[in-house]
Amino acid sequence: MSKDTCPACGGRSLSAIYELGAIPAQSCVLLDSRAEALDFPRGGLELKFCAGCGFVFNAVFDPGLVDYAAMTEESQHFSGTFNRFARELVGEIASLYDLEGKTTLEIGCGKGDFLKELVERTHTVGLGVDPGFVPERLAGANGHDISFQREYFDPGTITIDPDFVVCRHTLEHIPEVGGFIDGIARVTGGRADVGVLFETPDLRRVLAEGAFWDIYYEHCSYFSLGSHARLFRRAGLDVTRLYLAYDDQYIIQYAEPGEAGPPLAQENDLAAMTELAAGFAERVAAVRAHWAGFVRARHRAGKRLAIWGGGSKGVSFLTTNALSGEIAEVVDINPHKQGKFLPGTGHEVIAPAALTAAPPDTVIVMNPIYVPEIAAQLAELGLEPELVAL
Repeated sequence: MSKDTCPACGGRSLSAIYELGAIPAQSCVLLDSRAEALDFPRGGLELKFCAGCGFVFNAVFDPGLVDYAAMTEESQHFSGTFNRFARELVGEIASLYDLEGKTTLEIGCGKGDFLKELVERTHTVGLGVDPGFVPERLAGANGHDISFQREYFDPGTITIDPDFVVCRHTLEHIPEVGGFIDGIARVTGGRADVGVLFETPDLRRVLAEGAFWDIYYEHCSYFSLGSHARLFRRAGLDVTRLYLAYDDQYIIQYAEPGEAGPPLAQENDLAAMTELAAGFAERVAAVRAHWAGFVRARHRAGKRLAIWGGGSKGVSFLTTNALSGEIAEVVDINPHKQGKFLPGTGHEVIAPAALTAAPPDTVIVMNPIYVPEIAAQLAELGLEPELVAL
């Protein structure tokens, strides 16, 4: 049944802006065979826009289809580009907060790479919470204090009083976002000296670009700068710093418990988001048609095509437009993805070096920020394909 109440503000002024039929219920899952990948469970997508707060959500999302405790691989820390960004963010945190000897809670810590970097840089005492944490993937934190709870976030199981709370690329996976942020407020205890940092994909860019590859099942919640801040303010968390990063793909937001100050200028985006949402269906249809035509035209011409990026964007790019045999290879630098199969299409993920066995004519990059890094890797392999980015 389609949800008719906004999970962020409780409003009922909702409009459907994008629908898809059955799509893979998880896109970062590690699957061992093509048959398993082709038979992987699917779910529906019906994005609704809330006119009251600007939040967008999948109104038919079924959390029972998603298991983050299963073998999934979401880490981007095998990329030098992403690692530089993460280190810069750690440096920013260190410049804003004195965390030495204090406690940091990271919710949705993934494999623990960011928390380890933060602990080593600031000498904070770190606690990471994530159902998909894999202990053998983390080599320690050079003698500093770091521990993990392999579970979903529940304020009742957090036994520390954190001085700093970090949550990166997790909120978009949460269907009941209002209750989740209430839980964040609860673990802060209302202490005004507790810092909070959230990092979340930016919806405004997705709507403006018609970026269908950034819409997939696990992402059941979508935010702009304004809707992100409004959610926190409702929970009694004042937004103190708010900006876009990583080629304007990610929202970075700092907050703290206490009386809300005046809204920041960048929060005033509801009118613009309403307009973008109204035109999204038409815009995304044109972008989908462009990329489907691009791929199929080159395939008909006998060109060999590969996509670079075996994660969520790649799965969405392939399954949304029913591209399968037209794409010869899916490449990813993450060794944990290599040899595994993509849900929906059954493509096996290969290492970059494997491209030399049958060089592609065209490589489609799933995120343009990685083009320089990928171009350098292709050059090292002696390959000069046409290189295009979404």
